[in-house]
Amino acid sequence: MDSTVEAPRGVIPTGLLKGQKALVTGANSGIGKATALGLGRAGADVVVNYVAGREDAEKVVQEITAFGVRAAAYEADVSQEDQVTGMVDRMVQEFGTIDILVANAGLQRDAPFTEMTLGQWQKVLDVNLTGQFLCAREATKEFRRRGVVPEVSRSAGKIICMSSVHQLIPWAGHVNYASSKGGVQMMMQTLAQELAPEKIRVNAVAPGAIKTPINRSAWDTPAAREDLLKLIPYDRVGEPEDIAHAVVALVSDLMDYVVGTTLYVDGGMTLFPGFATGG
Repeated sequence: MDSTVEAPRGVIPTGLLKGQKALVTGANSGIGKATALGLGRAGADVVVNYVAGREDAEKVVQEITAFGVRAAAYEADVSQEDQVTGMVDRMVQEFGTIDILVANAGLQRDAPFTEMTLGQWQKVLDVNLTGQFLCAREATKEFRRRGVVPEVSRSAGKIICMSSVHQLIPWAGHVNYASSKGGVQMMMQTLAQELAPEKIRVNAVAPGAIKTPINRSAWDTPAAREDLLKLIPYDRVGEPEDIAHAVVALVSDLMDYVVGTTLYVDGGMTLFPGFATGG
């Protein structure tokens, strides 16, 4: 297979999420952008959250509204409680409610373990883990207030926690990131257990190697791509749209009985391909 050839795209059904209101954090680029566009294409109104890069966020809004749905860009740092509360309150006021939360915002601050500063450790945990906690907490309050609206969805609300294959695979030189994603896994499962009786579905998507700006050096040259593909049995690097498709499916009523599950979208990276020939 020629791994440089762009992977074919599926087509998202245009009415799958009609009438639903979605919030995607960190949605002005990469996986968040693709997910926001996918939700809009499926018929949802979308709030595009960003912490920097307003111009990029507004461009995403314009692309989403071309699908005939509403969209808006909201600036908020998800690691700050008052900003998250204000963002969700504003969304409820302007869009009427929230049906879907995709807690996607995340970052890396890489360093060898003994050289990692407390600031690097804390920043990653604050955004990647605490940020998801805050957004999920505030969205859940609105899910509970509104309850199930059968003509909109069988669920009272859906939360997708954006995790990583590194909730499972250790990653030397990235202890803060891997720890944050391990925390996301347990947080997601605990929330799912607690909230399922209220018809609130919590799940996670765990991307593998995806072509985004955050990891460009890992895939944008032939040599880097060749090394990366040794870790991916499916023999291609993922696209942001691969993640968007997974999210749209998980938040739809097609997946109404899926609760507390992590969907790995990784081309088989979590199959530990180094052991394919016996280790």
